[in-house]
Amino acid sequence: MNEKDFNNLLIEPIAYIKTDLSTKFGLPRQGLGASQLQGRIVFEKKYRKEGILKGIEGFSHLWLIWGFSMFNQNKEFSPTIRPPKLGGNKKVGVFASRSPNRPNPLALTACKIERVILDEKESPIIIVSGIDLMDNTPIYDIKPYIPLFDSIPEAKEGYVAITKDKPLLNVKIDDSIKKSLTNDELTQLIDILSQDPRPGFHHDQTRVYGFKYLEKEVKFHVIGETDIIVDSIED
Repeated sequence: MNEKDFNNLLIEPIAYIKTDLSTKFGLPRQGLGASQLQGRIVFEKKYRKEGILKGIEGFSHLWLIWGFSMFNQNKEFSPTIRPPKLGGNKKVGVFASRSPNRPNPLALTACKIERVILDEKESPIIIVSGIDLMDNTPIYDIKPYIPLFDSIPEAKEGYVAITKDKPLLNVKIDDSIKKSLTNDELTQLIDILSQDPRPGFHHDQTRVYGFKYLEKEVKFHVIGETDIIVDSIED
């Protein structure tokens, strides 16, 4: 392909991921930080071919190349953004960030393979954990994670290192509220909430936040720097 061909390159999803989070709010800022959050990768019909995942059993993790499904093509491009890691009041270049406000709506996530399902109607299906993708997010490519080449222990972390040691929040849920979830659903929700899903520059302890989880509305507030309180989980 020459340069002109690439200027008109079209890519299509090879799969979509099914998760329990249907809105942007509540998503983990980085996938592997929420190790309990699982997703179900379902391939498009044309890619449900025998042998397409042959050899994947030898890997523990994958790279997912996916698209920001809420990308606004009409929004004017900005060369700088305000990352939540810096409190939302300091600008950095868009290419020095992982902001979704990019020239092209593409993202990259490393995740763990939990299992591969080969005996269902839509098989092959990959169950993965440690994800930061909304329900029905399009996936454009999947590649194996190879520690020898993909892990760089001496890599510098830039401004991200400033806040990486922030402790997880203590999640408090009344027993009467817990009854609306299974044990696995509760474990996953606690994992999400412990990372504080609020924007990094929000510190209002009187504000009640809410997001969709399993088609339920989860409402919570945060006390100080340590506790997150679930107020309700409603259908």
